[in-house]
Amino acid sequence: MNKAHEFEAEILASLKHLYEEKIVFNKLLGLKMNVVTGTHVSASMAMRNELVGNFSQGRLHGGVISAALDTTGGFAVTAALCARYNGESVEQHAVRFSKLGTIDLRIDYLRPGISTHFEIRAQVIRLGARIANTRMEFLGADGKLLATGNGVYIVS
Repeated sequence: MNKAHEFEAEILASLKHLYEEKIVFNKLLGLKMNVVTGTHVSASMAMRNELVGNFSQGRLHGGVISAALDTTGGFAVTAALCARYNGESVEQHAVRFSKLGTIDLRIDYLRPGISTHFEIRAQVIRLGARIANTRMEFLGADGKLLATGNGVYIVS
């Protein structure tokens, strides 16, 4: 990993705990952050009956896909901010996180959300002083791309 994109283990553990446990909706979705760097993140979630939108075909609800992409995009921005301001305390990062918000989110649904589990990837395209842009992907267990997203987030 590039030194410019590393951050302390304590910060990483704090971020993962925040996104996986403290944000109750993410816990409900079952999101798990797997790979976290200062430029991209990868998350996963298992298919569960509570997440079905089309019961006759067992498809994942489109809102779940959208929420997972948005959350993962926001997490990527948070990680990028932590890498940018490496050396700050957990409390200082928490203040930055509290200012983060989604401005715009575009989702393209490409295939039905049918799989045993899913992988969600997000990459920060641009991290400015006030605005961040991300690209996200939502994949099935077979690696097929099910949806893509682009997110714009306010960071200050």
